[in-house]
Amino acid sequence: MTDKNAELFERAQRVIPGGVNSPVRAFRAVGGTPRFIQRAQGPYIFDAEGKRYIDYIGSWGPMILGHGHPAVLEAVQKAALEGFSFGAPTEREIELAEEIISLVPSVEQVRLVSSGTEAAMSAIRLARGATGRPMLIKFEGCYHGHADALLVKGGSGMATFGHPTSAGVPPEVVQHTLVLEYNNLEQLEEAFALHGDQLACVMIEPIAGNMNFVRAQVPFVKRLRELCTEHGALLAFDEVMTGFRVALGGAQSLYGQLIPGFQPDISVFGKVIGGGMPLAAFGASRAVMSLLAPLGPVYQAGTLSGNPVATACGLATLREIRKPGFFEALSARTGELVQGLQGAAQKAGVPMVFDHQGGMFGFFFANELPQHYNAVLATDKERFNRFFHAMLDRGVYLAPALYEAGFVSAAHTADDIAATVAAAGEALAEG
Repeated sequence: MTDKNAELFERAQRVIPGGVNSPVRAFRAVGGTPRFIQRAQGPYIFDAEGKRYIDYIGSWGPMILGHGHPAVLEAVQKAALEGFSFGAPTEREIELAEEIISLVPSVEQVRLVSSGTEAAMSAIRLARGATGRPMLIKFEGCYHGHADALLVKGGSGMATFGHPTSAGVPPEVVQHTLVLEYNNLEQLEEAFALHGDQLACVMIEPIAGNMNFVRAQVPFVKRLRELCTEHGALLAFDEVMTGFRVALGGAQSLYGQLIPGFQPDISVFGKVIGGGMPLAAFGASRAVMSLLAPLGPVYQAGTLSGNPVATACGLATLREIRKPGFFEALSARTGELVQGLQGAAQKAGVPMVFDHQGGMFGFFFANELPQHYNAVLATDKERFNRFFHAMLDRGVYLAPALYEAGFVSAAHTADDIAATVAAAGEALAEG
């Protein structure tokens, strides 16, 4: 009997590079055949064979309400009937901007765009325009989209300039990108001592979701804020993944509770604010945002920016998640999952560590939580790959790569969590 997923993958590879339109979907990291998804409902996705999976990817984060939430569907259907795209302003763009600003105190104005890559790229251009400086700092293991200046990595020694990690990116494009080790205070101090007067911005994922789930330590974020302020560099929080996902006010609200007066200068959002539609945003103070065209000299534009159907989807999603008790319930459900998985690992005698916040979680086959990218690389990748396939066989869809965080939605039930934990117990017992 032929597997429909394998058939589709073979067909896709003839017309699409690698058979996929975003690399991680190809299952190269874990091996095997990717599942081609036909439909989704609530916490479940269904593949081309009709098999149901409990979904912990959630389109890589946006589906915080689960798939096909009635209020979101209604908003999208109504908007689609009114028109797909106008290339002109709409009232809904204002409403979505107002909604974001009301939830994130550091943001006074936002510009809507179509993807997280576009938002991060534009935020860096804005920071350079605001400061008149060329350099930026990013951290190993943090992913800010595939703009040329950000496709770099650094060595494991002291602060080093980045080198392109993608063909097609000339070295001179990344010559102003400095790559540091995540959570390394010594490198941070050295970088500012050497280059502080040339730094336009530091961009960081406050909880890195592209090396699974690694938090920026509070002392590290506190010192980062101080150094940016002292040297006149802008601190950019990439909350494409964490924004409205780990807390209603994003990760910056969590650090604000622990660091008096803490705020980033620029914030980048995506995923949840689009509810599954292509939509992202970047925002800052009114003074910084006034440098954007048509008011200022920093140019940024997009034909589909503020798309009326995407903004309807995002607005309906944000209005649902700000209802009283939503995040408390989501956090509790995520905690149930993590505690259950932890118990299964202990019972099986498997070294496994976990972390979670809001509706986002991560785990590693290791004895202690990694604090930076090289530590993530040292965890047991082969065991992860075996676990991934054992869970997939049992109808649980985890991210097909060690380096990706997981996501719980409001649609996941106690029964879904129990089924996931039971599957994990069997998978871990298998080795």
